[in-house]
Amino acid sequence: MNLATPIEKLPGTSFLTLKKLKNIEINNYWELLNYFPFRYENYSIVSPISSLQNGETVTIKGKLIEIENLYSKRGLKIQKAKLADASGQIDLIWYNQPYLLRVLKSGMYLSLAGEVKGFFHSLSFVPKEFDIIRDFGQETIHTGRLIPIYPEKKGLSAKLFREKIHYLIEHHCKGNYQDNLEELLPHDITKKFDLLSESAAYKQIHFPRNLQLAKQARERLAFDELFLIQLSSQIVRRDWEKENVGNAFKMETQSLASLQDFIKNLPFELTSAQKRSTREIISDLRKTKPMNRFLQGDVGSGKTVVAATACYFSYLNGYKSLFMAPTEILAYQHYQTLKKLFAQYQFNIALQTRTMKNFINRKRVSKNNNVKKNKINYDLIIGTHALINQNLEFDKVGLVVIDEQHRFGVVQRAKLKEKGLNPHLLTMTATPIPRTVALTLYGELDISLIDELPQGRKSVKTYLVPKEKRQAGYQWIRKKINSDKAQVFIICPLIEESDVETMKSVKAAKKEFLKLQSDIFPQFRLALLHGKVKTDEKNIIMRDFKVKKYDILVATSLVEVGIDIPSATIMIIEGADRFGLAQLHQLRGRIGRSEKQSYCFLYTESGGASIIEKLKFFAKTNSGIKIAEYDLQRRGPGEVFGTRQHGFLNLKIASLADLDLIEKSRQAVIHFLRNHSLKSVANLKTRFKDYKLTQISRD
Repeated sequence: MNLATPIEKLPGTSFLTLKKLKNIEINNYWELLNYFPFRYENYSIVSPISSLQNGETVTIKGKLIEIENLYSKRGLKIQKAKLADASGQIDLIWYNQPYLLRVLKSGMYLSLAGEVKGFFHSLSFVPKEFDIIRDFGQETIHTGRLIPIYPEKKGLSAKLFREKIHYLIEHHCKGNYQDNLEELLPHDITKKFDLLSESAAYKQIHFPRNLQLAKQARERLAFDELFLIQLSSQIVRRDWEKENVGNAFKMETQSLASLQDFIKNLPFELTSAQKRSTREIISDLRKTKPMNRFLQGDVGSGKTVVAATACYFSYLNGYKSLFMAPTEILAYQHYQTLKKLFAQYQFNIALQTRTMKNFINRKRVSKNNNVKKNKINYDLIIGTHALINQNLEFDKVGLVVIDEQHRFGVVQRAKLKEKGLNPHLLTMTATPIPRTVALTLYGELDISLIDELPQGRKSVKTYLVPKEKRQAGYQWIRKKINSDKAQVFIICPLIEESDVETMKSVKAAKKEFLKLQSDIFPQFRLALLHGKVKTDEKNIIMRDFKVKKYDILVATSLVEVGIDIPSATIMIIEGADRFGLAQLHQLRGRIGRSEKQSYCFLYTESGGASIIEKLKFFAKTNSGIKIAEYDLQRRGPGEVFGTRQHGFLNLKIASLADLDLIEKSRQAVIHFLRNHSLKSVANLKTRFKDYKLTQISRD
């Protein structure tokens, strides 16, 4: 047996349980072993029955004397039993667990963990967990120790996880410090950084002898995860630096003058951060090593014009550029923006998406017969991320710009190479990412940061609106639409109501749209946009909203990324507590895109203190980086970016808020690369290969 063994080999495991395990991506022993507890219950105190005191949480052991079902006057089903040890006996009380009479029989020896409670001047014991034992000296799983509490998913209980993982521990991690599980790291690293052995770490994370060992185990396994992330990044970076694009872009006198004219003729002056980022990108493009740069900038900071400058420099050197966006709506928006920027230049732009191929210059396509060849001969081709998957050919692509895809990985680069391309890569994101996180996740990339807004751009004024002021808010919005021709986003967290969500008073887009249209804003033109609307209709709605055919757009978070409607200056976010701070920031970024003052109103039905604190912080903070850092410290990395952000690592146990461990693992990677190779550490080589494949599939 080894850790690659399929979970079908787990003894005593039903088909239904196996199916549920697979549904949460546990397919083999290794994946089960890496399903970690999130806390522990302390049942380590074992007490004789005669010494029990009211209110104690302890473990008791004894012989089951009797067990029966009783019914209260209100129909409550009670399971009552009697347990005896050498010191005395006590009643056991369960509620609504009639199956216990099939499991527990008189004469059995039990170990039970739970709480001692006083009833009518006598003590009873309310068990929370139990083990059936042969004798009092037998090791227990659910009682008499610190027991792990696992996340319960798909109907799989914490008790089931304990039993299955205990079986693995017994077979793979015998003894507290025996390396029965093959060590991942070289001995000099575990010694230098004072780490538990991996075998001991897995045993102590699941079934710790004490909380200190549980803490050390968690640190060791988190260290491994961060080590693999950073080792992967550094190896990718090292391999990347060995590559050669063949022809570095040249900054000749004429191209320099043309580039300077392009920047000079822009309808606005670049900010100092835009200029700095542009210099860094141009410098990379002049090297024979292919650029691999990550351009991070807050919403509305002007990343697109920086990317456009890079595309123009590519054109001046005789190369084409690809510009890929996450959605067709955003691709079309980039197409419109870049057409305006290059309106006075002999710079041909094509838009190629599943439903928008018609925006390509048809005469030129027809003349060159490029439709049949599936070959596009343009200076800049804009499309979705599927652009490189399509049956298209591109000549002399020198630059690929990737918008809002945080990891452009090995698979995508392989597809470019299949097309005979090895271009410079520029990845952009408006998602606020703390610098420590960016350096950890994107160690293979060079990072540029646009940390200021364009001149004259006003910060969005944000307010957390109490329930009693909702109607006054609606009245204010009516005046703004009438007097300033303002356009309004109203964001709802759901498309349709469900029974569960209705109870929580969460507003759904469809129902809210009908209410707003008939009762609140009957005099204005409203449109509805959500994920179930067909792509063609979405595009039409967004175009019509942009040319002011609608006053109000009711939508879900579909509009979170990249929508640019300068005349939209008001946003209402319903159920604001349902969104993460980064997502709220992205939504707010859809307004405040002109010189006019913009306003964002947050509504919530929740009165929870932590939620109100979070929303108040958001209301007074416009910096994406500060918001991300606050959220990272407050909730941890697993929730900071939201489930819709693709490309972020699915950390199992490490925390990107643990700066000390990040630095410790970074130093370990440096030490490893100086003194070892993957080939010299068999288990690390295997684990690294599996890790890379996981990341590739996620890209």
